[in-house]
Amino acid sequence: MRIFITGGTGFVGSHLTKRLVEADHRVTVLTRKIRPGRSLPTGAAYCEGDPNVPGRWQETLADHDMVINLAGASIIGRWTETKKEEIRNSRINTTHHLVDGIEMAAAKGRQIALLSTSAVGYYGDRGDESLTEESKAGTDFLGHLAQDWEREALRAEEYGGRVVRCRFGLVLGTKGGVLGKMLPAFKLGLGSRLGSGRQWFSWIHQGELASIFAFLADKPKLSGIFNCVAPESVTNDKFTRQLAKALDRRVLPIGVPALVLKLAFGEMSTVLLGGQRVSPENLLRAGYIFRFPTLSAALADLLKKD
Repeated sequence: MRIFITGGTGFVGSHLTKRLVEADHRVTVLTRKIRPGRSLPTGAAYCEGDPNVPGRWQETLADHDMVINLAGASIIGRWTETKKEEIRNSRINTTHHLVDGIEMAAAKGRQIALLSTSAVGYYGDRGDESLTEESKAGTDFLGHLAQDWEREALRAEEYGGRVVRCRFGLVLGTKGGVLGKMLPAFKLGLGSRLGSGRQWFSWIHQGELASIFAFLADKPKLSGIFNCVAPESVTNDKFTRQLAKALDRRVLPIGVPALVLKLAFGEMSTVLLGGQRVSPENLLRAGYIFRFPTLSAALADLLKKD
């Protein structure tokens, strides 16, 4: 297949690009600027363009069989109104312009599948409630954002292609994401829980996430919503203790107070102090077999490579 990817050089995308070319797919990575010396695996090529605005890159997209959208500004940081607008526009605008490219392809008689990113933030902070793909959406900023994001992706169905909505959990990798940020403190024996530690973390190994995308790409009959999380959700307290144990370090007896996080991050602290207990029911039903179903297995693999 010819696959067009946004975010293909990022934390998740770089692994996915490598996995797809290893499976003999031809991959085109959209980038705002092609930098000399930044190479891609054999079988992948760059296309220069900004997904936030229409451009000639949409004509390139229209010659592909599938689009995988991984673009989106980081949600980490204090959520000022400007930051919220950046987070929203980087997702909604990009998806809108991608679907416009899919519409161009439909006008030429080509149907393009869309694998679109979303997040388990869709569900909002739900305490201990067990959540599946059928659970209702949250009413906070991330809940509304995910609903609008997915609604924009669903426009692609009007042009004949299947649409898969992938709701990520916390993506674990040592070179980025939440784990990458936590490792320095934990290696010094300064790891601690956040707030009460009772909030749920639904997570996924970085390499596992690439495998899930490859699995979904190769199953033309699959569409709809897929929670891209491991079968084992854990509380923040358990995550903290397992990470410290994997590093053979201690955990500080006192957690980071919720008030400190609220003062430091404002509204964004709800991401750290709340959580979702999410199950990947649709992936399991589709026959996907997890390589890293437990946190202990995932951490052992990631830290072995670190």
